[in-house]
Amino acid sequence: MYRRILGPVYDNEKENWRILTNIEIYAMVKKPTITEKIRLNKLRWFGYVQRMEENRIPKKGLYMNLEATRLRGRPRNRWQDEVREDGRLVGGKGWKERVYIRDKWKKLLRTARNHRILHMPME
Repeated sequence: MYRRILGPVYDNEKENWRILTNIEIYAMVKKPTITEKIRLNKLRWFGYVQRMEENRIPKKGLYMNLEATRLRGRPRNRWQDEVREDGRLVGGKGWKERVYIRDKWKKLLRTARNHRILHMPME
């Protein structure tokens, strides 16, 4: 959508028109990428489930341990592993304690969104 709005640009070096790359568009617009939004929403949902009572189905499902054999080779990342890594990036060492205080958790996620802490530069 942004590529269409911003339109083609004239490249003085090559003396022709060209379409903007994704990197250039994200630099101009300064909006979070879709991966940043997904990672923040995962953390937000994790905080919501953590504050639930122990007998609720989503919380049981989050910590359910399936007894299945894993495939050979490098183990695939689990959802919990990704959330744990993103939580460390956003909140440092004590990020799990902040989950239980809703205002602090919301503030932490808001600062992560505003400062683009989960931003992964495109190659």
